[in-house]
Amino acid sequence: MIDLHLHSTFSDGNLTPEELIAEAERLGLSAVALTDHDCIGGLERFIRAASGKRVKAVTGVEISVDFKPGTMHMLGYCFDPLDAELRKKLDFLVEGRNARNRDMLATLNQIGISLTLEEVKAFVGEGTVGRLHFALALQKKGYVRTTEEAFDRYLGKGKQAYAERDRLTPAMGIAMIRNAGGVAVLSHPFTLEISREQLTQVVAGLVESGLQGIEIYYPQHQPKQLQQYLALAKQFNLLATGGTDYHGTAIPGLAMGTGFGSLNVPDEVLTRIEALAGDRPRPSG
Repeated sequence: MIDLHLHSTFSDGNLTPEELIAEAERLGLSAVALTDHDCIGGLERFIRAASGKRVKAVTGVEISVDFKPGTMHMLGYCFDPLDAELRKKLDFLVEGRNARNRDMLATLNQIGISLTLEEVKAFVGEGTVGRLHFALALQKKGYVRTTEEAFDRYLGKGKQAYAERDRLTPAMGIAMIRNAGGVAVLSHPFTLEISREQLTQVVAGLVESGLQGIEIYYPQHQPKQLQQYLALAKQFNLLATGGTDYHGTAIPGLAMGTGFGSLNVPDEVLTRIEALAGDRPRPSG
């Protein structure tokens, strides 16, 4: 069993890369991927921590790309983390996050919420500030009871303090991953917030841009969604991947490997991903 969607203290998880590997080893997982948001700073430590262990460490990242009405995330696997163009684009995304954080903080202050960036950063490990860190700070100061309430009232898309940020287009995100030798996968499709028919059209366009897989085995996917996404993968000859989106104790009840108890991503998924890795698209023209 494997888990190809983990977050560390380099984004919005609360376990270090080393602690993630230790937990995966304890659970007897055969492979795990670190997929921090717009960030690969923890990969070196993650891979080093797995040296000599039974669990295999997989290179990964999760990037936010421009999409409406919902949100679209693109997972990348087995890419070259030293690729110069990939690093340049990730730096661009991180600066976009920093600018968005300043805008959100200013809006929260304007609506009467006393919060400083230092109070938010108290919840950050080695990485950049994200919306979950804002949610945790709001919870600690008593403005909300849960992090879910923070997103529902203030931080979610379209809510009072939500702010847009600079993102890559979906095609640019796919190209960034594939040009670095990686495999590009659409993450948790339900967050696109579109109809079944619209999703088919969107996936068709992403496939034209080089998409290679869909994250299908995911804790929040309901049986009907699972069947829909499996049918899409078959229709477009895409890999069916999966993972828990594990953030440590930040999401109560969600366990690495098994999600809310029933997830089981087989080892063959990684075998198929590795078979596609290194298949860079040919330049056009």
